[in-house]
Amino acid sequence: MKNFFQRWVRPQKPEREESHDEKLKRQVSSLYALYSNIIGAEKVILKAGKLDALDLMRSPDVGKRILGLQKVVFEDPIVDQVPSASEIPQILNEIEEELADMLARREVEDRIEKKIAEKMEERHQEYVKEIKMQIIKEDGNNVETPQTLKKYAQLEKLEKIKLTQSMSELLRPASLDEVVGQERAIEALRTKLASPYPQHIILYGPPGVGKTTAARLALEEAKKLKFTPFGEDAPFVETDGATLRWDPRDMTNPLLGSVHDPIYQGARRDLAETGVPEPKPGLATDAHGGILFIDEIGEMDLMLQNKLLKVLEDKRIFFDSAYYDSSDSNVPKYIKKLFEEGAPADFILIGATTRERSDITPAIRSRCAEIYFEPLTPKQIEQIVEQAAAKLEVSLEPAVPRLISEYTIEGRKAVGLLADAFGQALYRTGDADRQAMITCEDIYKVAQASRLTPFVNQKGSQTTAIGKIFGLGVAGYLGSVIEIEAVAFPSAEKGKGHIRFNDTAGSMAKDSVFNAAAVVRKITGQDIANFDIHINIIGGGRIDGPSAGVAIMTAVISAITRRPIRQDVAVTGEISVQGMVKAVGGVFEKAYGARQAGIATLVIPRENEKDIPHGHLGLAIHPVETVEQAMEKLLEEVSAETATA
Repeated sequence: MKNFFQRWVRPQKPEREESHDEKLKRQVSSLYALYSNIIGAEKVILKAGKLDALDLMRSPDVGKRILGLQKVVFEDPIVDQVPSASEIPQILNEIEEELADMLARREVEDRIEKKIAEKMEERHQEYVKEIKMQIIKEDGNNVETPQTLKKYAQLEKLEKIKLTQSMSELLRPASLDEVVGQERAIEALRTKLASPYPQHIILYGPPGVGKTTAARLALEEAKKLKFTPFGEDAPFVETDGATLRWDPRDMTNPLLGSVHDPIYQGARRDLAETGVPEPKPGLATDAHGGILFIDEIGEMDLMLQNKLLKVLEDKRIFFDSAYYDSSDSNVPKYIKKLFEEGAPADFILIGATTRERSDITPAIRSRCAEIYFEPLTPKQIEQIVEQAAAKLEVSLEPAVPRLISEYTIEGRKAVGLLADAFGQALYRTGDADRQAMITCEDIYKVAQASRLTPFVNQKGSQTTAIGKIFGLGVAGYLGSVIEIEAVAFPSAEKGKGHIRFNDTAGSMAKDSVFNAAAVVRKITGQDIANFDIHINIIGGGRIDGPSAGVAIMTAVISAITRRPIRQDVAVTGEISVQGMVKAVGGVFEKAYGARQAGIATLVIPRENEKDIPHGHLGLAIHPVETVEQAMEKLLEEVSAETATA
C-alpha cells in the first residue's frame, strides 16, 4: 500500500521550464506528500477509502486530485464539486492553513507527550494531569498551543494586507514650505526650536491652519541641525488636552504617569503577590529628549496644568506610594530607581489652542514663547486646494479653488472638500484610471450633502449709502464685519426725540450709542434730542466691547446730515465724549474679517497703528486720532441742497 501511495505522490524534478498546470500538479503532489508525512501514508489511504476519494486521488485531472485532497484533509464526505480554475487558489490556501495547523498541533503534542513519558517513570498515573501543567510551566519557551499558533498565523496574514495610503497622509504638508499662509508664525517657530536652547511654545490660532503639522515639521528640521539638542531619534509625542483629566488618586494619569499599587486592578501579578507597587511613566517621559505636543491645551484640567508646570521645572517626574519599601528585597531595580530618582522628562512643550490666552495658566504662559497663527484668506485657501490637487494628480475646473474658498476658512476643511469632490468625480465618471476632472458641480453636490453654506457673503462694494456703515468685531481668532444702520426723523415734538437701539446688542454697545449722541452735537451743531433715531445691528449680533463707537456715531451723523457713507470702508474704534478715537483690541483679526467681506479700506485708532503691518492683506489702513479725521475717510461730501433735503 505504501508503494502505491509513493508512486503518485513522488514529485518529479523538472527538466525544463514548467507550465502553470505542471506547477499546479507539483504543488498538489507536495501537499499530498506533506499530509502523508503528518498522519502516515496508510492512514491517508484508509481515509480516502472511507470518503470515496481513492479514484479522485489517482485521477490525472488536477481538479479531481484537489477535490480528493480536500475530502481527506477536511474529512468532509459532502464535498463533491470539482473546483473551477478561479476557486483552486482559495481552496489550496485553505488546505495549506489546515496542514499548518495540524503540523503545529502535532509538534506541541509530541513535545508534551515526550515529557509526560519521562515524568510517568517517576510519578503515579493519577498525577498525569498535574504533570502536564508542570511541564508547560517549567518550559517557559514552549507556551504556544495550536490555537495560539493559528491566531498568530492569522495575524501574520493580516499584516500582508495593505490598503492605499490614506487621503490625509497623502495631502498633509511634507515640509514647512508647503504650509500656506503662516510664514511669520513658521519663522518664529523655527527660530525658537532651531537653537542650542529651544523654548517651550504655545501656538494660538483658529482650527485647521496647520499648527500641529508645523510643529511636527519644525522638529524634523531642528533634528538636522548640529547645534540643536535634538537627536536623530527625538520623539514627537502628541496628545489632546481635552482627553487629559486630573486624577487626585494618581491611579490614572496618562500624561505624567501613575502608580499601580498591588491591591488595585492593573498591577502586575508577580508584583501584586509580593506587595510591590509599580510606577508606570506617562507621555511626558515618552517625550524625553523630544517634543511633547498637547493639542487644545486650553481644554486641559487646571490642576493638571499646574502639575505639568512642576515637571517643566524639575525635568523629572516623581512617584510616591504608601506600599513602597526601599528595604524590601523583592523590589526590582527599575522600580527602586523610579521611586528614588524619578522618571526623566526633559522635553520641549508645544501647546496648541483655539482658545484665548486667559484660558491657559499664567505660570505656564510665562515659561512659553507665544506664537499666533493667522486665519487663512480666500486666496490662501485656493493655494491649498491647488497644492492638494497636484498631490492627487487630478485636474480642476478653473473656478473650483475659488468655490471651495467660499465654503471654508480652514485649510484642513478645504482639503477635505477637495477629497470628497474627488470621490464624487470618480463616482460620476466611473473612471478607474483616476483621470476625472473635478467640476464645480461636484463641489456643489458635496456641499449640499454636508449642508454647507458659504462662509462669508460679499458685503463691501464701491457704492455709498446713507446711515449704513461697516463696523468690525472679533470672536476668538476670527474677525467679522458688523453691519450697522441708522435712520433719523424729526421728532413730533421738538426736544423730545427718542433713540431706539437693539436690546440684544449688549450694554457696552448702548454706552457707545450714548457717547456717540454726545459727540453728534459737537460735530453737526444739531441737537440729537430733536430727532427720533433708530439704530440697528443687522443680524442681531451682540457687541461685547466699545469698539463700535465710531461706527455708530458715523451712522447717526450720516442719517441726520444725509451725507452718504462709503461702502468699501470699515471702521473700528472706541469713541470718547470729547470726540477722540481710542484704542481697541483684536485689530489684527478684524483686518482679516474686513478682507473676507471685500472691504478695501480700514480705519483704525492711531493707538493701534503698531498692532498691524502697513498694507496688511492688501488693505489701505488709515490710523486716526479724532472723530473728524475718521469722518473724512468715511463720509462723502454732498451739496448744501442735498444736506437740507
